[in-house]
Amino acid sequence: MTRTTRTYWAAGTAVLLALLFAAAATVTAASGSDSGGSGAPGLYSPDAGFARDMAVHHQQAVEMSFIVRDRTKDEPVRGLAYDIANTQANQRGMLLGWLDLWGLPKVVADEPPMSWMGSAEHAGHDMGGPGMGGPGMSGHDMSGHDMSGHDMSGATTKPGALMPGMATKEELAQLGAAEGRDAEVLYLQLMTDHHKGGVAMAQGCAAQCETPAERALARGMVAAQQSELALMADMLKQRGAAPRG
Repeated sequence: MTRTTRTYWAAGTAVLLALLFAAAATVTAASGSDSGGSGAPGLYSPDAGFARDMAVHHQQAVEMSFIVRDRTKDEPVRGLAYDIANTQANQRGMLLGWLDLWGLPKVVADEPPMSWMGSAEHAGHDMGGPGMGGPGMSGHDMSGHDMSGHDMSGATTKPGALMPGMATKEELAQLGAAEGRDAEVLYLQLMTDHHKGGVAMAQGCAAQCETPAERALARGMVAAQQSELALMADMLKQRGAAPRG
């Protein structure tokens, strides 16, 4: 068994575990027993912020995977793209389902992306949401600073992108115009960046979120995406390329 095959098997196992975490998490959330008896997470809590941001982050991964599926006939890349699209679409559904169960909106107009990452010392506590009587955090950390674009364990938000690791509109257009090996390499590079951002976000939830099932799902995401990062590095090497920067 080659290293690539072993890595792909590990990635597939991690993806399966993440989906099992997600299924168990939905059952637990629906039972109302996963919030430690303290009720639903607050509007600006890490639990809610992560669910909203990761749902958007995952949606782009699904979009890129569908794009490359039509731009190459390479089965390993198409297979990886299918796995990523299927897994992240399912996880996105779980995250949005939690927001519905918690009675929280999927979009908050005054909440900049990633603002929940700056509230570790207040993880899970709404400092201005409904019923708290406070002035509202307005999507900022506790020092009043906009957290969007900040470095997260080496994952940064580049100009023109919404969150760490996400591609710009120009990069998506470039992927849509590429074919064959060029499309494969660009997809693997973009998805490598995307996964690095996703891992940093999931690690943030694993450390800050108070909902046990959501923390478990976040840990599953970290395991799956780290395995896929190793796989994509091998696939890039096979194509005479490497991850960007």
